Amino acid sequence: MGAELRRPPPAALAWLTWGLLASLYFVGYFQRVAPAVMVDELMRDFGIAATLLGNLSAIYFYTYAAMQIPSGLLADAVGPRRTGAAAALAAALGIVLFARADSFWLAALGRGLVGASVAVAFVACMKLAGHWFPANRFATVTGVALLIGNLGGALAGVPLSEAVADIGWRRAMLLSAGGTLLLAVAVWFWVRDDPGDRGFASYAHPEALNGAGMTPLRSLGRVLSERDTWLLFFAGGMIAAPVLTFAGLWGVPYLVQVHGMTRSGAAGFTTTMLLGFALGGLLLGSLSDRLQRRKPPYLGAAVVHACGWLGFLFLPQASTPSLYLLFALIGFSAGGLIIGFAFAREVNHPGVAGTVGGVVNMAVLGFAAIQQSGVGWILDRQWAGGGVAGARIYDAAAYHDAFLWLGVSALGAVVCVALTRETHCRLRVDPPPR
Repeated sequence: MGAELRRPPPAALAWLTWGLLASLYFVGYFQRVAPAVMVDELMRDFGIAATLLGNLSAIYFYTYAAMQIPSGLLADAVGPRRTGAAAALAAALGIVLFARADSFWLAALGRGLVGASVAVAFVACMKLAGHWFPANRFATVTGVALLIGNLGGALAGVPLSEAVADIGWRRAMLLSAGGTLLLAVAVWFWVRDDPGDRGFASYAHPEALNGAGMTPLRSLGRVLSERDTWLLFFAGGMIAAPVLTFAGLWGVPYLVQVHGMTRSGAAGFTTTMLLGFALGGLLLGSLSDRLQRRKPPYLGAAVVHACGWLGFLFLPQASTPSLYLLFALIGFSAGGLIIGFAFAREVNHPGVAGTVGGVVNMAVLGFAAIQQSGVGWILDRQWAGGGVAGARIYDAAAYHDAFLWLGVSALGAVVCVALTRETHCRLRVDPPPR
């Protein structure tokens, strides 16, 4: 039967296929923010202070960011299934290396391998979504990916904190490595790159099925030559970095040391931010698809996000319920960055969908790595000498100065989104240059 007579894949099959690969993003997000509830243990076990701890956490982000463009090229050239299965296997090995490390450098090597491996997850998910779902659902599906990822982040909050207290951080990490290995097997045997491989019609634009005949270098050049790619690159990075810096590493020690919370209680606050992030990605992405507009909802979210951080930095100390609400608002508005991925896909040729996703996502993690290390450096510069059981304690003034850069970053994102040009949710289909 000709392809034109095939029916689209059933929704259940599409979501199961895509969701299985998206589970690697769940693993990646869990590993991304896990150090936030192990700060004291990592400082003590490896004999490090805030700067090196920031670097240990950030090495995940550096390797993740460095792999984004290669991940996009691999997703376009090799396909999400092979790329995802190999990445899950490598991630499991990296987690084991981190969990069994007896030195800072070996732990950093493990974290780096994990970051480089799971780097393919989000980009591969976006590539797969373009084949298994219609184009006008792309931002919604991408929002679901963010939801799945942030559920991994939530698991790395209170549940991981309790697990670390009960069985230790090393055993907790080894358990996660086992789950990741099982995922590698499942992706290899179930996921297919296109519905055509299971006898259904593909949603992919014809130009996307063969990459429009472009070589990897031509695909990358095409993406980098587009003005709005760069604006969306910086916007996404400057929105995501404050959330990943605070909820992913420095929020828990700040709330414990400055506000006197327990570690599990502090993890509950940062988890609230991550859950807001997840819900915001889903709802704001869906809103953008429904409105058939990209710029207005993205710009509105960026403005609210910036106001949230400025309120956190400069308003008088909030009550516990107000702080929960503020963190939820900051996270929810940050979810608007999901619109940027659909936005970037539409300002570029459909044959380079994986590549453009990798380019934009590189900023999301790369900027977070810089901010995590930068916050640690500022804290160490202002350390007054206090400590408990081998872990340094920092005062409120030091944290405030370090967190100022989170607000500056959020304001920069507003400027970048304001300069973009609306696509009205339409793919660019002009032929690539010869």
